Amino acid sequence: MNKPKMATEKGIPSSSRVLMLLGQLERLNGEAVVTDIEAIRQVTGKILHLIQTQEKTRKEIMTKGSSGMEVILTSLENTRDLQTILNILCILNELLTVGGGRRVGVFVSKGGTAILLQLLVQSGKEASPSEELMLQLHSLLAKVGPKDRKFGIKARLNGALNVTVNLLKQNLQNHKLLLPCLQVLRVYSSNSVNAVSLGKSGVVELMFKVIGPYSKKSTTLLKVALDTLAALLKSKMNARRAVDRAHVPALLAIYQDWHRNDTRHRHMLIRKSILGCIKNITNIKLGRKTFIDADGMRILYNTSAECLPVRTLDPLVNTSSLIMRKCFPKNRLPLPTIKSVFHHPLLHVPASGPVAQLYSQPPGVDDVVDESDDNEDTEVDTENDTENEEDEKDHRAQNDDIETDINKLRSRQVLTRPFEELRVYERFFREFSEDFQDCEFESSKSTSPSASDASKPLRSIIIPTAHSTPRPLTDPRNKPPRPDKGEPPRLKDTPVDLDSISISKAPESKLELELVQGLSQLLLDASQSVNGGCGGEGPQEESGEQAVLEVPDTAALLPLHDPDLYLVMVKGTCSVPGYTEVAYPDYFGHVAPNFREHIIERVYGVQRSKIFQDIERLIHPTDILDKVVYDLDLQSCPVIDDGECLKFNSQFESGNLRKAIQVRKFEYDLVLNSDINSNHYHQWFYFEVSSMRVGVPYRFNIINCEKSNSQFNYGMQVLMYSVQDAISGSPRWVRTGSDICYYKNHFSRSSIAAGGQKGKSYYTMTFTVTFQHKDDVCYFAYHYPYTYSTLKMHLQKLRALRTPQIYYRQEQLCETLGGNSCPLLTITAMPESTGNDHICQFRNRPVVFLTARVHPGETNASWVMKGTLEFLMSSSPLAQSLRESYIFKIIPMLNPDGVINGNHRCSLSGEDLNRQWLTPSAELHPTIYHTKSLLQYLTAIGRTPLVFCDYHGHSRKKNVFMYGCSIKETVWQTNVSASSSDLQEDLGYRTLPKLLSQLAPAFSLSSCSFVVERSKESTARVVVWREIGVQRSYTMESTLCGCDQGKYKGLQIGTRELEEMGSQFCVALLRLRRLTSPLELRNHHPHLLDMESDLIETRCNITCPTTYVMEEDEPAFLEEVDYSAESDEENDPDADHAHLDPSSDPEFTHQDSLT
Repeated sequence: MNKPKMATEKGIPSSSRVLMLLGQLERLNGEAVVTDIEAIRQVTGKILHLIQTQEKTRKEIMTKGSSGMEVILTSLENTRDLQTILNILCILNELLTVGGGRRVGVFVSKGGTAILLQLLVQSGKEASPSEELMLQLHSLLAKVGPKDRKFGIKARLNGALNVTVNLLKQNLQNHKLLLPCLQVLRVYSSNSVNAVSLGKSGVVELMFKVIGPYSKKSTTLLKVALDTLAALLKSKMNARRAVDRAHVPALLAIYQDWHRNDTRHRHMLIRKSILGCIKNITNIKLGRKTFIDADGMRILYNTSAECLPVRTLDPLVNTSSLIMRKCFPKNRLPLPTIKSVFHHPLLHVPASGPVAQLYSQPPGVDDVVDESDDNEDTEVDTENDTENEEDEKDHRAQNDDIETDINKLRSRQVLTRPFEELRVYERFFREFSEDFQDCEFESSKSTSPSASDASKPLRSIIIPTAHSTPRPLTDPRNKPPRPDKGEPPRLKDTPVDLDSISISKAPESKLELELVQGLSQLLLDASQSVNGGCGGEGPQEESGEQAVLEVPDTAALLPLHDPDLYLVMVKGTCSVPGYTEVAYPDYFGHVAPNFREHIIERVYGVQRSKIFQDIERLIHPTDILDKVVYDLDLQSCPVIDDGECLKFNSQFESGNLRKAIQVRKFEYDLVLNSDINSNHYHQWFYFEVSSMRVGVPYRFNIINCEKSNSQFNYGMQVLMYSVQDAISGSPRWVRTGSDICYYKNHFSRSSIAAGGQKGKSYYTMTFTVTFQHKDDVCYFAYHYPYTYSTLKMHLQKLRALRTPQIYYRQEQLCETLGGNSCPLLTITAMPESTGNDHICQFRNRPVVFLTARVHPGETNASWVMKGTLEFLMSSSPLAQSLRESYIFKIIPMLNPDGVINGNHRCSLSGEDLNRQWLTPSAELHPTIYHTKSLLQYLTAIGRTPLVFCDYHGHSRKKNVFMYGCSIKETVWQTNVSASSSDLQEDLGYRTLPKLLSQLAPAFSLSSCSFVVERSKESTARVVVWREIGVQRSYTMESTLCGCDQGKYKGLQIGTRELEEMGSQFCVALLRLRRLTSPLELRNHHPHLLDMESDLIETRCNITCPTTYVMEEDEPAFLEEVDYSAESDEENDPDADHAHLDPSSDPEFTHQDSLT
């Protein structure tokens, strides 16, 4: 070791006694041969005395710039005198006892750890090493070890492990020496290699000789021994060794003993350390099995139940809960197969596609219980982290997903199809060649609702009643024969023509009591009705001439909703199950409530409470009913009604509930259906409940969710629609539910369903509801439903709003796999005249291309689109100016089949359509294929859209925000070196989001991202940017939960706010037009610019001023949920890394469609 020169700190007198002694010690160290051992002994003794009696001497030695520590370590390294060594070790102990980690850091940086370990090994070679020396050495190592990151490696390389182990074996009864040895062993064991080596040396068995039942003596020693054992048991080899030697029952017995005797809870840390040992053993499959066999579930459940009333014992309850959840036997879902109940045959099935793989598997292989250990080393606090571990993994992997290939980040307008092939799409752009000599260019189109539906067979539609199982309405002119009692009647045997139903709208004040109690019972002309369910015959109704359904008149509040028209639209909608029922909410409509719905605060301990209730099922199985009350797998008889349970139904458009199981009197497990032609994607739900009791809290558990986290953990509530409230004058969806949480459960996802990943589990979303009305019919939904038939109805009503100033054209882009029409809208302003200048201006307006609902479960995207369409068709000056500025091409629903059939993410091809934009198939992905073709045609003729925006919904993030594409911002997130020429780009892609941050209260600029990720290269946003060359290509994400900034901070989002977002998007486009072509707009309507500025100022005044800035991004979003970079929240085929994204109208014409 280099011989240091003594230095003194400025301000400290050189005559200081301790510095003088250190100087003497330095001179003695510098002698070639140290002969005066007594002198060194005396100097070190004096230094020790000064340090023990004067605090300032410690500061002088450890002062920055002082070489005192180096001098002391040099002396320790060079001397062989035992007393001198002990003096120096005592000096070091005194110095490092106080002063925090800084002094230990200095000691480590000077090489002190290696010197101590070498001294330990040398002393261990002696026949009888000094006990005092070993005590001081281990005391020092216990202080230094946790601060030295390489301590474990240094100890192993120096051979110090065996020295400490041998010392431990010889001093099991010597508690004075045993404690520091255990403390050092604990640090050794933190290194995984050391833990395995120590296990082979028998240290695990040694620890069980130290720990024992409850005792008031040596509690500190016991705590350290338990922590050492827990560190050793992190090694799977050591855990197996503990299991083989029957230590699991011993640990459980010790824990019970401490729990029973520690009545004043003074030794909670010891009890927690015992649980820590059990937790590490149960990380392996054999440990979990042994734990179950040793009755560990019952023991921990009972002890935890006794700890619950004491808040300070929460660490024990949380750790016990984690162990029990981990050891809860993995089960498969209570389904015959995890494939969807419904199957849609495809004309063309690619051999390597998901559908071919799905249906090529033999029966019973698709849902094999997987008890893999792959994901079981991750520890999660059940109350605080709420299963956030997978989100954190996603976050760590996020940078790996960023595109680093500069060539792929360059926008390129290359036609992948010949222009002659694209010319067929010219008919969708008549506005580019229209001369308006005959302004009746749409007069040939039929306005009759039956025109587009003429080719489709009319189907019977059922509006269910509350007093009996939903049944079809029977046309008295075509009454079917009554089925035999032994044969359950079927829905298809009872056709009904909706023309026989008349609907009367009664004011709220005139609603009869019978109507309220009967919930719009249908009066039939027939003397008897056929029961369409399986619970026997329904009650007979009074005869009448027609079926009459009285509903509140909400026409003034819902100008685009008409129950009569909705039923007409439903008749032309094709579903795979052949739905014959209409859900009340879709029929009545939804009036946004005039009260605020706040994001709820999570109740402390709610998740833990729900988990304990789940564990009770295993411990007290006789208390569980396990009665199936609804099962779509029994399609001939899905509703099982014995009068003692709730009745469920999901057999209507957009409905999704596959199975309901009554587990306790007022608790039900619910299983969602997979997307058609798929075996996963469970998140969207929409179902009906009836036969409830009033004032009783019902718990509902949706047990096969797939995302690793949800806004249900952060204040979001489910939506409920009460028919009683609706016919009483309040037809609306309201946020409801208490004790809401989302957590990992014990149902195993097979590796087939998890995209090849092992060890994945499903998640439970649980909520509790207390019903307020007797004989009510209530509906629950993930978010505000918006069906395909609703879209057709809204488009029909919007068309009626057209004025002579509005150019509106609705066409069928193509037909979907399910036989439904995909509407394409063209909206702009009529030219002022047929003059050349006005016609030229009309034809040359820039194009804005909007799409929505590619993911069916993202219903909020449709509500935003509704706001956009209503604004575009309105008569306001701003709307007229916007129409004069752009030609809008809008596809409001890219995935009609998925929406109709209650899918969450896929189309009938079993694929995520927003992953097909690179190479869409005309046969499997017609809507994407033809939408991309429209865009390619526009590029081919030099009319590339100014803006492309795809509306989506986001399930794990708050606010509304955008994702765009930028070379520069993508490269900034990586270590890729790029030339300045490569990074040159127009910053105009940021203009629209910044404008929205000024205009829209729900919009958050800080949540926007413009990074291009590899996993998103086949999405609409990236493909349109890269291949079509649209610089302003966006995904606009709307939260499913609510906002944490601005005017709506702390509120859950509703349809009013979503529609407002859609209209404000239009206003932002108008301002964008002014910025991109200011002279043209200023010459047209200069007064509108002032009006728009006033609107912006008003918005900014009534909202949070920090939200609406034109500077750079706001402070980062701070919620403890990981959000990846797009609403395409699942990285196929697994749904963990995720952001979720989502006609046959009388106006559609078959001759203009692509089939």
